[in-house]
Amino acid sequence: MTQLGDQELYRQLVQNCNDAIIFSDREGVIRLWNKGAEEMLGFSAEEAIGQSLDIFIPENQRARHWEGYFRVMETGSTRYAKELLAAPALRKDGSRISTEFSMTIIRDAEGKIAGTVAVMRDVSVRWQKEKALRARLAELEKGAPQA
Repeated sequence: MTQLGDQELYRQLVQNCNDAIIFSDREGVIRLWNKGAEEMLGFSAEEAIGQSLDIFIPENQRARHWEGYFRVMETGSTRYAKELLAAPALRKDGSRISTEFSMTIIRDAEGKIAGTVAVMRDVSVRWQKEKALRARLAELEKGAPQA
């Protein structure tokens, strides 16, 4: 059996993961964009790397996003290292999807914050099902006799 070196294992783990894995530097410039991100968001790695995270953040979400992002860069902490953040994302074709993601703060050899990694999953199908169930429940509750 062929053994993988650690670097090759890490490379394949990141590149071949079905979830989008995106590393952005302190300024919010994309530095890593895996195959999962390509499939989910429609931009190739060549199109995304070197661009601002704004390429997939809906315009009406950007101010809030950057406020939080730069706060994380300043403080070095985020609750989204353990909790999932739900947020819409824009695909290259302009369509919107529902995502959930976690963030990991990446530090350089000296311990300074180098940026963040987001691990994102498209939850659009689940979100649509939940939305339909909530609408159906509201419809049923409207017709139910009051106690």
